[in-house]
Amino acid sequence: MKKKIDADKINIHVLAGIGISMILLMGFMGCIGGEKESKTLSLAGSTTVEPIASKAAGVYMEKHPDVKVTVQGGGSGTGIKMVGEGTVDIGNASRKIKDKEKDLYPDLVGTIIAYDGIAIVVHPSNPVENLTKQQLQDIYAGKITNWKEIGGEDREIVVVTRAEGSGTRDTFIELVMNKGKVEETSRALQKPSNGAVKATVAGNESAIGYIGLGYVDDTVKPVKINNILPSSETVKNGTYPISRALYMYTKGEPSGVTKDFIDFILSDEGQNIVEEVGFIRID
Repeated sequence: MKKKIDADKINIHVLAGIGISMILLMGFMGCIGGEKESKTLSLAGSTTVEPIASKAAGVYMEKHPDVKVTVQGGGSGTGIKMVGEGTVDIGNASRKIKDKEKDLYPDLVGTIIAYDGIAIVVHPSNPVENLTKQQLQDIYAGKITNWKEIGGEDREIVVVTRAEGSGTRDTFIELVMNKGKVEETSRALQKPSNGAVKATVAGNESAIGYIGLGYVDDTVKPVKINNILPSSETVKNGTYPISRALYMYTKGEPSGVTKDFIDFILSDEGQNIVEEVGFIRID
């Protein structure tokens, strides 16, 4: 009887040992699994940069199944604010950071990922093919109000602009409206994104607006400025007068998956994506 009890004790100890081993093994496997858990990367900001970021994110996630990348718009000001406050990993911007933003977020670092021309667009039926930069300024200042004043039909000009916080708007104000010294007409319709401006111009024969070059399609007609049509070539060689760099801002120097994603966009494959969506590569 005593031998049977001793045997039972041995069996209990063995089972207990096996149980502890299994717990330890599961914990170890959990640690290994933790290394393979999905990483996340979040971007927000400029609607101009958004098509580049979205297309690149899709390709990047195919190459890195353990990484989930989310991209949202909101405008350059929003992107800079969100990355500065640590809400997102990357803030997309279609302009340089402003001095007041530098004061708020002194550790932000910007990386140029592409170049862009701001296309001035009208309805495809509009016969106007060319504007001088001064005429464009006068239209947006409300000094020229009818298309017949500049070779078009007898129609009142419907001016379409971007809302506050847009990097595209800031660049337009700087390059066309003399850094805001020339005030924009109060009659201008404000739109929240490149897509909204394009849709408004496409649906109104009297409208004029400005959008990132990558948004131009056959629903609108780009006009020449000072006899120069916006294109990759004219932006690269500096002859098109309304162009800018596109940025991705990070809180400090990028590292980890953030750096890897930006490096991907700067790679030959990433720059091909830049061109595919209608913008200008930096190399």
